[in-house]
Amino acid sequence: MVYANYADRQAIEDVGPWSERDLPRTVWQMLNKTADKHGTRPAVTFQLFSGPDDKAETLTWNDLRAQTAQMANLLRELGVGETDKVAYLLPNCNEAIVTYLGGMVAGVVNPINPLLEAEQIASILRQTEAKVLVTLRAFPKTDVAQKAADAVALAPNVKHVIEVDLHRYLTGLKKLIVPLIRPKVEVKHDAQVHAWSAVVGKQKKALTFEDSSADRVCTNFHTGGTTGMPKVAQHKYSGVIYNGWLGKELLFDENDNLICPLPMFHVFAAIVVMGASLASGAHVVFPTPQGYRGEGVFDNFWKLCERHKITFMITVPTAMSALMQRKVDADISKLKIAFCGSAPLPLELYRRFEEAAGVTICEGYGLTEATCLVSINPPDGEKKVGSIGIPFPYTDVKIVKNGEECPVDTIGEICVSSPGIYEGKTYTEDDKNKDLFHAGKYLRTGDLGRLDADGYLWITGRAKDLIIRGGHNIDPAEIEEALAGHEAVAMAGAIGQPDAHAGELPCAYVELVGGADVTTDELLKFAKDKIHERAAWPKHIEVLDELPKTAVGKVFKPDLRRLAFTRVYDAALKDAGLTAHVAEVIEDKKRGLVARIAPEGNVDRDAVARVMGDYAGHWEWADA
Repeated sequence: MVYANYADRQAIEDVGPWSERDLPRTVWQMLNKTADKHGTRPAVTFQLFSGPDDKAETLTWNDLRAQTAQMANLLRELGVGETDKVAYLLPNCNEAIVTYLGGMVAGVVNPINPLLEAEQIASILRQTEAKVLVTLRAFPKTDVAQKAADAVALAPNVKHVIEVDLHRYLTGLKKLIVPLIRPKVEVKHDAQVHAWSAVVGKQKKALTFEDSSADRVCTNFHTGGTTGMPKVAQHKYSGVIYNGWLGKELLFDENDNLICPLPMFHVFAAIVVMGASLASGAHVVFPTPQGYRGEGVFDNFWKLCERHKITFMITVPTAMSALMQRKVDADISKLKIAFCGSAPLPLELYRRFEEAAGVTICEGYGLTEATCLVSINPPDGEKKVGSIGIPFPYTDVKIVKNGEECPVDTIGEICVSSPGIYEGKTYTEDDKNKDLFHAGKYLRTGDLGRLDADGYLWITGRAKDLIIRGGHNIDPAEIEEALAGHEAVAMAGAIGQPDAHAGELPCAYVELVGGADVTTDELLKFAKDKIHERAAWPKHIEVLDELPKTAVGKVFKPDLRRLAFTRVYDAALKDAGLTAHVAEVIEDKKRGLVARIAPEGNVDRDAVARVMGDYAGHWEWADA
């Protein structure tokens, strides 16, 4: 259907209330409905390697239904009931898809980021009380199996470990060599270990138990990940089905092919992309276990699009930036739209990508706590670059400040109500749900923004103060706590500094104890030793005579951001050989912080605009 504006959105809602729509009530029902209709068509394809001619394994909808049933049956055999948790610590592969679906059918599935440290993985396993962990068997060039073994040793609640062996995807000489160089993993736990190949395939290909009779919690997704214990959000069948329905209603059908080089531990790939596929019958291609991080993926991306006849690509700003370093060297005439999320998209990158690839970009917005989708720039309508579009049908967005709803173009906290939100029970821990809702119904996202006169949503900042590095949430508190542990540091403030590739990178400013003397290199080494995750290591540390503070003595971070904006933008302009600089950074009611650029002499203003366009932040001419 055409989805171009608020009138189209309203026409969908006018059909009737969400609760009265004739839709599947469980994930198994949704999978069955699609498999009954499109059984012999391709559902998912996985390539271990990124070459356009490398081996690819495709599961039809009949295959996916049968394997999902086998996985669910095995989990029930291992004692997993509807409220029990099944964790998986896996890179992308077809087994990850089957585990995700089978875990939701049998119990509650809990995807975990393999990039986390073993202690963090163990914390998630303990908090969710996972009974089963599905992970990798030891394999070259990955430490997932080692992390899993260490994590399970710290999580005695895990009774069964199911190991996936990527060896089966290999061909030729690699298939012979890998068994000889497979790393040894020392197991220090009492959980029973099963080989996927030995236990899943022997199960019946139809469910041996009754499917759930009502809506229930079916997933646990952790958020953030740089603190000792990430929060765990829980989703119900209804939220997963809502996200899938949006894909089917607005965008996809069984003739579409989507390429998704994003990880299956994240809601964008799991809830949104796989949900849309389950609802519509669209085919999803996952290139390499690491997705965009996989070897050769960027170099071969356009050829993969040609090979698989891709019509929609799923991406993030960092990936688009990398793709723009490569020539479009394949026939991508079937590619219609690039869906971009996770972080703001710089204007210049938006323009370069559309020009080079000839593909329309749709920016959207979602968050784990809302089972993901909130808004999108309408695929068939006006796309306001820099905005995150209009709310999806049946999603209600309010901008709230001091408990009151804000008028048009006034900044406040973005609050959301939708079928994807589990009111009052967003997080698994009750105390984390306190004060999370406005008027008892609207999820407080922690993002600051505004709605314009046309109903488009704009993000202007973050009340939660998170640093978002390439879509990955970093809690500044861990950086601050690490630096504050140094004997020379009196106070520290961590923020995200602008970055043309990742959107933001962590940086920190410190105030020293009177009379203390320490170098920034010493502080950086100290911080790295205390911070668990490499992504959270500060890229810049600066010592100030005194940190800016509020009237009650808290670090005033807007001033730190002004310092970072000035430093980063001035350096970028200087590196480009341009005589211009940041004159000031102002606070704008609609746009948040805005850098005002002062030209010097006869500087090439178009060149300055190109440099500044690489960043997602707002800027303007100081002499305008």
